[in-house]
Amino acid sequence: MEVEKIVARYLLEIGAVKLNPENPFTWASGWKSPIYCDNRRILSYPEMRTKIAEFLTQSVQENFGSAETVAGVATGAIALGTLVADKMQKPFVYVRPKPKDHGMGAQVEGVVAEGSRVVVVEDLISTGKSSLSAVDALSKQGVQVTGMVAIFSYNFDHARKSFEDANVELHTLTNYDTLIEEAVACNYIKESELELLRQWRYAPDKWGR
Repeated sequence: MEVEKIVARYLLEIGAVKLNPENPFTWASGWKSPIYCDNRRILSYPEMRTKIAEFLTQSVQENFGSAETVAGVATGAIALGTLVADKMQKPFVYVRPKPKDHGMGAQVEGVVAEGSRVVVVEDLISTGKSSLSAVDALSKQGVQVTGMVAIFSYNFDHARKSFEDANVELHTLTNYDTLIEEAVACNYIKESELELLRQWRYAPDKWGR
């Protein structure tokens, strides 16, 4: 079974995926969603945590082998980013959503040499706004962001365009389409719920309003 399906099954098995169309979840962006994916649950399952870290490491090595430093996006990707950096024996830094309002006022925490090549690890891509904000913060430090790897993406058209416009190469272990296919295959959701989930996928900013 290919990585996309394996990781999708992991997320379903550990209850990382929640489905509730009657009482939709509200994202930070204000969007309403019938589905929610909480990848932080991976950290509580040692065997899956190890496999996900291995898959992310493999993706970095295959796609961004020249990277000298690994960066994780706070807070969801700090732990897994650290595991990837450890497996690759590379320095690790993490990026806050915004600079601290006290102390040194840092947004990038850790030591990264100016001009070095950095790969970013993310847990989940939705609109892409916070992920690309982290790339921007790193670029302002004078480093070269070679690209990004993530566990999961909703594959929104808006997000794909944002990454293309920012010239940031993105590779994910699994995605929304694979997730719902596997959810049907293992009876996590019903066939009758598929149309609703597809409608939301193609117009998430309008759904539920």
